[in-house]
Amino acid sequence: MFKRVKIHSLKKLLIFLLIFSLGIAVIFKLSSSKQINSHQAFVSEIFDKIKENYWDNLSDAQILELFRLSLQTDKIQTREDLIKSVEKISKDQAITISSKVLASLNPAGRSGLFTTKQEEQLKNTVSNINPEKDLYKDLGLAKGASEEAVKKAYENMPEELKKDKKIAYAKDVLTKQDSKQRYDQNKVEPAVFAKLISPSILYLQFKKFTPTSLDEFQKALEVYIDNSNLQALIFDLRGNVGGAIDATAYFLGFFLGKNQYAFDFYKKGEYLPFKTQTDKLAVINKFKQMVILVDKETQSSAEMMAASLKKYHLGVVVGTATKGWGTVERVFPLQTQISDQEKYSVFLVHSITLRDDNLPIEGRGVEPDININSLNWQQQLLLYFNNQILVDNLKKILFSQ
Repeated sequence: MFKRVKIHSLKKLLIFLLIFSLGIAVIFKLSSSKQINSHQAFVSEIFDKIKENYWDNLSDAQILELFRLSLQTDKIQTREDLIKSVEKISKDQAITISSKVLASLNPAGRSGLFTTKQEEQLKNTVSNINPEKDLYKDLGLAKGASEEAVKKAYENMPEELKKDKKIAYAKDVLTKQDSKQRYDQNKVEPAVFAKLISPSILYLQFKKFTPTSLDEFQKALEVYIDNSNLQALIFDLRGNVGGAIDATAYFLGFFLGKNQYAFDFYKKGEYLPFKTQTDKLAVINKFKQMVILVDKETQSSAEMMAASLKKYHLGVVVGTATKGWGTVERVFPLQTQISDQEKYSVFLVHSITLRDDNLPIEGRGVEPDININSLNWQQQLLLYFNNQILVDNLKKILFSQ
């Protein structure tokens, strides 16, 4: 009797284990069926990048609305709906949809889906590298020609060619040790140019924020540290397209000194203050009068710099309103890739810059203290600086080109 009960119990146990194992298999199968494919994971990760890194506080519903518009459907109410809706789309469709959503973020067209080639182009732009340009070729020389060879090639050119800006620029870059070395090593072109335009006035042109421009800037000014005649600085930011935004706090340190409040970024409803990172340059103390030139092509970090210099009355901003490109963008790598031939990343506006009155630069620009469209701008400047020589030289710079 005991043996029959034991065998019967054993059969029950085996049946239970069989049912249990079948249940596990069913659950596992159901679970596996809910796993998302690479296209779904790609779109989902882009959703997360926007949610976590975009400058504005967008809700899930707001992000879903962007995807709804891109997919042209009204069936997406939740994130699960979004993932389900892209289950059977093609790789190209996933890329197109993601690109449209990113491009629609405010400011429109500023964010996007980047390829490896686009990332490389961005790095070259920020570093002031033009792979298609050859300064030596402009002078009819082989790459790496000596400074002496460059000078000789320029001297032997007809006078009309010497007046060509492209030729003169190539000669200037390749006859200075620092700029020639940077160009020979990495094809980095200079971003800072300085020259005396009168015994008492230094003209400093700053074209772009690059990884090397901080060093260029410091060296360009320190050449004049022992010049006792200097009184005025014309700091030209016209046409400066910005660049490495993180460098702005270092540049402003040259004027303000270290650990001084420099500017704010605005992100997700909060103001993010930045302090200067460098000591004040001794040569700056020589300049009792400083004019900062700006125009409609001054943008990004250059606008921020102009706004800060204006805010702290370190000089008089002269020109026209700047471009109003007040966003800071960064590249965010994607873990999920959907192509064996291409690697994608998200290029996203992650912060907004502010001008001297604490309003966003975006769409507004930075207003000059003196607008040169005013008929009496010269008289206005003389009220700041009773220096006719400075005004006359400034007029030549502004209207001789």
